[in-house]
Amino acid sequence: MTSTTDANAATPGQDSEYGELRAELATLTTEAFRPELAEIDRLDTLEIARIMNGEDRTVPTAVAARLPEIAAAIDGTAARMARGGRLIYAGAGTPGRLGILDASECPPTFNTDPSEVIGLIAGGPSAIVTAVEGAEDSKELAAADLEALDLTPDDTVVGISASGRTPYAIGAVEHARAKGALTIGLSCNADSALGAAAEHPVEIVVGPELLTGSTRLKAGTAQKLVLNMLSTITMIRLGKTYGNLMVDVRASNEKLRARSRRIVALATGASDEEIETALAATDGEVKNAILTILGRVDGPTAATLLSASDGHLRAALAAAPRTTT
Repeated sequence: MTSTTDANAATPGQDSEYGELRAELATLTTEAFRPELAEIDRLDTLEIARIMNGEDRTVPTAVAARLPEIAAAIDGTAARMARGGRLIYAGAGTPGRLGILDASECPPTFNTDPSEVIGLIAGGPSAIVTAVEGAEDSKELAAADLEALDLTPDDTVVGISASGRTPYAIGAVEHARAKGALTIGLSCNADSALGAAAEHPVEIVVGPELLTGSTRLKAGTAQKLVLNMLSTITMIRLGKTYGNLMVDVRASNEKLRARSRRIVALATGASDEEIETALAATDGEVKNAILTILGRVDGPTAATLLSASDGHLRAALAAAPRTTT
């Protein structure tokens, strides 16, 4: 008869596997135990909140230390997207969800096609809300997910992993690099396997978490800040803004329709009547409407000028014919 203890015991192979993994995790800054917080549950709520807030304030400093690497990655991404490439995020768990969040916000903010910025998560769409056990451990799964997208050398793949050791993220970067795509490895540990696999390692070392190993905290915040930079500054480089105005905003609801009119007003100083006329002449396209007002051209001419300028409003304005009075 087999005892309960025997039935639940790990095999010698499992002992070895988990022992190696435990030893690896023990070397990671993001997994480090902080004895000074061992009795945090005894503190009152306000004190815990103060500690968390203090922890969060350290994250921007950690990001600032890696701005040159972040800028280089953005320039490489923008150059490829200007040639028709895509920005693709790949991660498991919280990093995967952060990538999907960033990708999903690009169409309404910058009027990109959903196929231009893509978020992949280990385990597929269901893993956005429910953990898919074991999915993050497969490099092959990442390769299959990317293979379905028919990668080209103009694409950029960003592997995201707090630990920097997640097989799914590493597998995505390795597969993408083999296909000639630009690769970025975003992690929160120095000298990570993910960073070593990527052409552009971006390692934001935020230190141990308030709750041991809970990398949705400082590490997650750091990753969100970097993803904000990757997508936003890339879109600025692609001409999706005019100054700090979102001139490619997609007016898909009442709030955004009101915002689009405000953007035209801020860019041109035009009256409400002029703004409505310009938007009507350009099928509601904010950038085109601004060009009709500032460049004193009609809707079709504005569209032609923007097409010739690859969507850059400043260049289109410079190319607009000047009339003499």
